[in-house]
Amino acid sequence: MSCVEPQPGAFYLTSPYPCSYLPEQQARSQVLLPGVVPLGPAYDVLIRHGFRRSGDHIYRPRCDACQACVPVRLPIAEFQPDRSQRRCRQRNGDLEVRVLEPHFGAEHYALYRRYQAVRHGGSAMDLDDSEAYRAFIVAAPGCSRLMEWRLAGAVIAVALIDIVADGLSAVYTFYSPDHLQRGLGTLAVLEQIAWAREQGLRWLYLGFWIGASPKMAYKARFRPLEAYRDGGWIRL
Repeated sequence: MSCVEPQPGAFYLTSPYPCSYLPEQQARSQVLLPGVVPLGPAYDVLIRHGFRRSGDHIYRPRCDACQACVPVRLPIAEFQPDRSQRRCRQRNGDLEVRVLEPHFGAEHYALYRRYQAVRHGGSAMDLDDSEAYRAFIVAAPGCSRLMEWRLAGAVIAVALIDIVADGLSAVYTFYSPDHLQRGLGTLAVLEQIAWAREQGLRWLYLGFWIGASPKMAYKARFRPLEAYRDGGWIRL
């Protein structure tokens, strides 16, 4: 496998589609043709160039009139939780956390459906059947893991994580809408930071930060944060 970034001919540009995060905006994505390159070193390079993975699709935004989606990453060694984040860890001290190989679990799938119904009600993701779930969450490359949190034996949060050469990539997290007061999305990021630190990894890639989107704005609370712009990473 080559560590060289795939050539331009390995990508295609999607047609415009409704943006999931900014109302009345049209989005487009630059997508790596499935099967053009194997995952592994090439995937590591793409992550460092601001790409993300969704199932077997590796992509980054290429919108015609908007640059609101900013790839961000967190330097693990420099992170110090703020007061709110420390309280989040303390508030969830009663949870059991495990790291697992990707697999289909009925509990996980039921939680995913509940989360989508609340978070993305009426969207295509809200309609995901078990096969769509498998393609998105379970059919992951060998570098992936699932992190799950249980309360009194019941699963209340799951995070899909990719292990790349220099860090972790937070692919997707879903959690119980019955426990919003616990801040499970914040907890998931904090636990991934802790896991990356234990493994001596340098970065946690957090995906796209969209300052104008309430769903994405939380990422700015993790500091220091670096953004991928104009072909390189800069400190925000």
